[in-house]
Amino acid sequence: MHHVILGAGPAGVIAAETIRKHAPSDSITLIGEESEPPYSRMAIPYLLMGRIGESGTYLRKGLTHFDDLKIKLIHARAKGVDAAARRVTLDNGQTLSFDRLLIATGSQPARAPIPGIDCAGVHSCWTLEDARAIMALAVPGARVLQMGAGFIGCIIMEALAERGVHLSVVEMGDRMVPRMMGPTAGGMIRDWCEAKGVEVFTGTRVEAIEVASPLRVRLSDGRHVAADLVISATGVKPAIVFLENSGINCLQGVLTDQYLQTNVPGIYAAGDCAEAFDKVSGKTIISAIQPNAAEQARVAALNMVGQGAALKGVTQINVLDTLGLISTSFGNWEGVAGGEHVELTDRANGRHLSLQFKGDVLVGCNSVGWTEHVGAMRGLVEGQIALGAWKDSLLRDPTQLMLAYLASAQGASAWSGAQDERRR
Repeated sequence: MHHVILGAGPAGVIAAETIRKHAPSDSITLIGEESEPPYSRMAIPYLLMGRIGESGTYLRKGLTHFDDLKIKLIHARAKGVDAAARRVTLDNGQTLSFDRLLIATGSQPARAPIPGIDCAGVHSCWTLEDARAIMALAVPGARVLQMGAGFIGCIIMEALAERGVHLSVVEMGDRMVPRMMGPTAGGMIRDWCEAKGVEVFTGTRVEAIEVASPLRVRLSDGRHVAADLVISATGVKPAIVFLENSGINCLQGVLTDQYLQTNVPGIYAAGDCAEAFDKVSGKTIISAIQPNAAEQARVAALNMVGQGAALKGVTQINVLDTLGLISTSFGNWEGVAGGEHVELTDRANGRHLSLQFKGDVLVGCNSVGWTEHVGAMRGLVEGQIALGAWKDSLLRDPTQLMLAYLASAQGASAWSGAQDERRR
């Protein structure tokens, strides 16, 4: 049995190792398009901060790790997949036949259609090659303009701030992290960043980047900002262009079932390129966070070797540290039709809490500066636990989250145990 894995990020590596554990004699080929050993993109900000070296980003530290596991690692990019013929074509001219295929190609930066976006001094922050270019330019005192203040943008922003640059951030949305936070929370994050010395433009677009020394960035409000470095952090999209005409069904990402299998038997997908079922929203989503990618990879790999496993579902989970301010977002944080909502804001102390209910179930929430409730929020949203009378208590006082979680989770556990006893 030959397993081909496209993508050498966390999902691809975990899948390869899981396959090897359960199928010691099968052939495994892992395809990574970059020349470096498999590494974690989430570690790049720590590299920019100087807390780790490049080797600190590597997913596996042993230089012979993949050889020892008899996992063949090829540095190339997938150009196409012929699902019917069960072949993968690579950009190095190779064609590989497979019995089982995992698509784990992750995401790629979305390139904004802006004049000057491709000029020297403009970089994404996505690869180790990007990080090297950024570190060469983001020296103390350098003027850096970042396009985008979403989740990834805020992580990059923190790394840049630690490098001692003069930082400006431009966000098209009316607030920071608009896909994770409501107006109040997003506005509080902006206020926090500005108090830390970051210049923030919200509701503003970069209209052009003019080649000069320094670069001259024209904004939609008519202002011009000088920059030694421009970073594009305007979002990402699944890296699935190569699947066109492959016979594999894709919407935003590669469509999968509960076993992470696509519409083609024997072909699976996992990670940031996979569109999987979200049990909270009741629809398929792309959940581009590493814990979900790891679990999807494990489930897909088990099914690839015949060890039946089903994904319990994915949930939107985001925990963000923005220059020391912790914010969170879980599930349907914007609420659902017919649901109830409670919000508590303490601007003086930089704290905000928003809870969204459907019936007596917490279906979404977000918070700023309320770190003591993070575990309870995640547990209630992911567990879809019926709160009963505790729902009304939370509507009166949302700070009772931990008590509500402990009481409701224990009640649900006791009920489940009683049901198990009856079945016996």
